[in-house]
Amino acid sequence: MPGRDADAPPPRWAIGPMGERLTLDKLPPPKTRRWVIRRKAELVCAVEGGLLTREEAIARYNISADEFEAWRQSVGRHGLLGLRSTRLQHYRDREKRFPDM
Repeated sequence: MPGRDADAPPPRWAIGPMGERLTLDKLPPPKTRRWVIRRKAELVCAVEGGLLTREEAIARYNISADEFEAWRQSVGRHGLLGLRSTRLQHYRDREKRFPDM
């Protein structure tokens, strides 16, 4: 899985979901409670780009490891629209019918 090497210094920025530069200052506030698609995608991109580690993201935003992992997998499988809570059941049903997709 991509991310920051434990001994390497963190990069100053990562590429966001829309191709923009993400910095720690541009990430959602640590007390975020409403996770819209854009915020979820920004956090996944920040971790994947090494801006912060998975563990740092989980602690900073007080989310579970399972929740973050679900976001990461949804982006990987279905792109940004996979993060829409209204589409989760559709994607789950589709994966059951077509497991090789």
